[in-house]
Amino acid sequence: MVSFSLMVAMAIMVTSFRDSLDAWTQRILPADLYVRAGYTSQSSHFTEAAVAALRDIPGIAKIQVSRFAQADLAGQRGPVTLIARDLDVANADQALWIEQRADTPLPSGAVPVWISEAAADLFALRSGETVDLVIAGKPVAAVVRGIWRDYEHQSGAIVMERQTYVRLSGDATVNTIWFWLAPGVSEPAVQKQIRDRLPTDSEYDMRTPRELRQLSLQAFDRTFAVTYALELIAILIGLFGISAGTSAQVLARRREFGVLRHIGLTRAQIAATLAIEGAGLGTLGVLAGLITGGAVSLILIYVVNRQSFHWSMELFVPGGLLIGLSLALIASAAGIAVFSGRQAMRGDVVKAVKEDW
Repeated sequence: MVSFSLMVAMAIMVTSFRDSLDAWTQRILPADLYVRAGYTSQSSHFTEAAVAALRDIPGIAKIQVSRFAQADLAGQRGPVTLIARDLDVANADQALWIEQRADTPLPSGAVPVWISEAAADLFALRSGETVDLVIAGKPVAAVVRGIWRDYEHQSGAIVMERQTYVRLSGDATVNTIWFWLAPGVSEPAVQKQIRDRLPTDSEYDMRTPRELRQLSLQAFDRTFAVTYALELIAILIGLFGISAGTSAQVLARRREFGVLRHIGLTRAQIAATLAIEGAGLGTLGVLAGLITGGAVSLILIYVVNRQSFHWSMELFVPGGLLIGLSLALIASAAGIAVFSGRQAMRGDVVKAVKEDW
């Protein structure tokens, strides 16, 4: 029961995290193609001239850009990632996965920002509050317009409309260019034109949303590979416990099985009895494990995960996986019970009965 409940809890938690990550990548990657150069504190970037040259490529319906920078929060240690991107301030939920939004109207002249869940927890900020930022050495009073779900920046991130950032900082360079292609346009052909128009000495990475999603899920699976191994070890420990318990019961009931053999039961019938007992134990363990593991998974998802990583996630229960594991565990328990009780089907029946006289 303990082993299977651990497996159930981890399976639900990992599946919820993976499916939430998958849904998040599909939601925040609406464009058809992305070109990225550098990150925060890195010198690699695209100039306005380079972006302007890309806008003239035939087949591109729309381009948006974003800049990764840093901002300091007054009274807080260390900078936080600042993402300045083309954004419709009135409809930010179309570009970000908003979890909480401010109900009050935006004050006139205020600078709107959207903070990640990690930033909200780490800096104790809420929607509608005013936060004092330092951008390019200049103090900026910003208003938190919403809190968005972010699985990329564990130390927190702040999103700001790019033109506002350029006005405050004077920095017009960009790190990422988002491309929307016109219907029917060849993606490889556009990629080739982008490579031809970008400076030959520039360092960048070009990816499609499909590739970015695949890379994210591969990194996730590698991270949790050890978890899968621990789940397998937990199940093996549980099956070993069933084996040891059945073996002990067989030794204690050796005379009983001897009498059953003496009155005509065959080895196959005794094996069937042990299989039924093993399956019964396995079923009880599975039912208890499903209930206990489900409860533990809720704690992991809604309490431990949020306190440890400051990420929220949706609940996804891998029904097919749990049903398959349950049936496999019950069958394994029955098989191991028969294997461990093989001594009851051997030996001299008369001798076993005499030991009971």
